[in-house]
Amino acid sequence: MWTKNSSAYEEECILRGANLDNCNLFDKIITDFSQANWIWIVVVLIIFMLSNIFRALRWNQLLATLGYSPSTINSLGTLMLGYFANLGIPRIGEIIRATSMSRYENIPVEQTMATIIVGRIIDVLFLLLFIGASFVLSFNVLSKYFQDNFQFSIINLVYLGISLAIASIIGYFVFIRFSKGFALSNNKLLNKLSEIMNRFLEGLKSILKVDNKALFIAYSLGIWVCYYLMTYLCFFAYEPTSHLGPIAGLVVFVFGTLGIVFPSPGGMGSYHYLVVQALIIYGIGGVEAFSFAMLLFFAIQLFCNILFGIIALVGLPIFNK
Repeated sequence: MWTKNSSAYEEECILRGANLDNCNLFDKIITDFSQANWIWIVVVLIIFMLSNIFRALRWNQLLATLGYSPSTINSLGTLMLGYFANLGIPRIGEIIRATSMSRYENIPVEQTMATIIVGRIIDVLFLLLFIGASFVLSFNVLSKYFQDNFQFSIINLVYLGISLAIASIIGYFVFIRFSKGFALSNNKLLNKLSEIMNRFLEGLKSILKVDNKALFIAYSLGIWVCYYLMTYLCFFAYEPTSHLGPIAGLVVFVFGTLGIVFPSPGGMGSYHYLVVQALIIYGIGGVEAFSFAMLLFFAIQLFCNILFGIIALVGLPIFNK
């Protein structure tokens, strides 16, 4: 990714008649960072932490249905600890988050993991909602993009999404049947596995027992509105993107989120590629698009997640002593 954009920047320098010795992509990114409007960056970081508070409060609602009342500090701290771990090994953060919460709040790890999965399922639904909104509001632009780059129509994408949803539902019922089959066995190992599965299923059903469902939905919507605002408001921090509107922000946000979902360390690489592709749709040059992706990535993924991850790593054991 870096090499590709570096080569593009060198080609751009040649077209401008500039000396290649003075055309270094790393130097350009440092310059872009120094010239960024850091007031908007600070606003983005505050919104990011607000989204994490919403996520911690929503998690507490799920755990409350299982009879637990975790501290919001523990919920938020273990969440940041998970984000921190994801920067090293993709997706290990969910395991770190579940085991840390289990340790500090004395909750069976199967149930904490199940509530995390429930949260992720809700996140997928909201992501699909935002994807649908981006397709509706910019159908012609996105349809042309997929047709030109992948020879793939949006209708085929919808069919693929429906197929995955049906497969997930079938998989869920097969899992339940499998769990009940374990319960009928006299084997101690199978009985233990059945007990673990039942705790896990109980955690999955927590969404059905949430007391204040309106508040739960409000937290979920708040999380995703914050995510969207982080991308859109960051446009104003970088001069080449400052003219882009809210619909462009929605499309870039959706592309970037899909890049984060991809199993790479914190979305590194995949996030940059998809954000660049989205910005190119709206006429932003590849090098400028890459600089914007780096700006937002470093601000959120590296600054916030490393800083607050280390604070959680050091502070949680002290808080729970």
